[in-house]
Amino acid sequence: MDDRNNPYSPGAGLRPAALVGRDTELQDWSVALDRIENARSARAIVLHGLRGVGKTVLLGDFHQQAEDHGWVSVMIEANTGRPLREALARALYPVVRELVRPKAGDKLKNALATFKAFSVKVDASGAWSFGLDVASAQGRGDSGELETDLSELIKDLAEAAQEQSRGLAILIDEAQDLSNDELKALCAICHQGGQRGWPFLLALAGLPNLPRELAEAKSYAERLFTYREITQLEQDAARQALTRPAAAEGVSWEEAALSYVATEARSYPYFLQEYGQATWNAAVGTTLTYDDARVGTVSGQAHLDAGFYRARWERAAPAQRAYLQAMAQDGDGPSQSGEVAARLGKTPTGVGPIRDSLIKKGLIYSPEHGQIAYTVPGMADFIARQPQP
Repeated sequence: MDDRNNPYSPGAGLRPAALVGRDTELQDWSVALDRIENARSARAIVLHGLRGVGKTVLLGDFHQQAEDHGWVSVMIEANTGRPLREALARALYPVVRELVRPKAGDKLKNALATFKAFSVKVDASGAWSFGLDVASAQGRGDSGELETDLSELIKDLAEAAQEQSRGLAILIDEAQDLSNDELKALCAICHQGGQRGWPFLLALAGLPNLPRELAEAKSYAERLFTYREITQLEQDAARQALTRPAAAEGVSWEEAALSYVATEARSYPYFLQEYGQATWNAAVGTTLTYDDARVGTVSGQAHLDAGFYRARWERAAPAQRAYLQAMAQDGDGPSQSGEVAARLGKTPTGVGPIRDSLIKKGLIYSPEHGQIAYTVPGMADFIARQPQP
């Protein structure tokens, strides 16, 4: 069929035509927004899970919901190589400008002054303008201590937004890549904001190790956040992810084809989009058949191998690939760190640096002490398909 009408959209963070199976998470965020608007407390939300399960898509919907409520909302990614101070300053600048009104209140002026002080290292030339003659604050947002400066900035911005009957939402993707100090600062802000009633809401998305990283940053982190593990879709939702986009284009699925693709994709949202797109492209009529599905899954798997998996495999150095291959004997795992080391003929201490570097690259994570697992579902099968050295 014509690829121009293909309703499936595999890609990093691309919203599918039918966002299904995530009602609980979307409702959590909606309720949190409503509670803040009604001067009630609400916990920040942490989405954690493997790659390809739709965390970034959910975070994007959170961002849109906040904007639909009229909130000041920014979404950033943590693994761009920029420190949190710079990433936030750059993301907040355009939306802070939108707060400016001809007759700005004192809270807005204070927030602009704090923002200028906070961002001085990012905008050292002072080129960022707000259309108001506001001097950089002295002694506020400029201490160099991230936790203090960020707390002051968020407080002032949230109160400035509140002056216009709005709230402030900050959403951070790939949050497992934040430094310990940055996570500490975010925990402290959530704690202060809840205690003092700031109209502020935070959402983080990251790999399965994110809850542990937060707990290590602040011992009370488990009380600050609503944690949601994002996994594969339930069977019915997986089928809807395939059938609803097709139905909107006047196309149907044979039952056998639908079951085959959902099973082969293991109900992972990204895989469903990849296989759905390839099955559509293989079809010649307005019904997607079992034969189309068989061809589509082969083609879809080839696309996954060439992009989704290959990009991660090529980020690994030879010694790191050997470690990943040793893990593959356990399938998707988890693997015992000691056993992986033994397979490589080394001690756990001897392979410790390799293990740590793979975690930093986001290729593996530690679900429990002494265990490791791939962050990408199906990675073991991909490795098994690679030529052995």
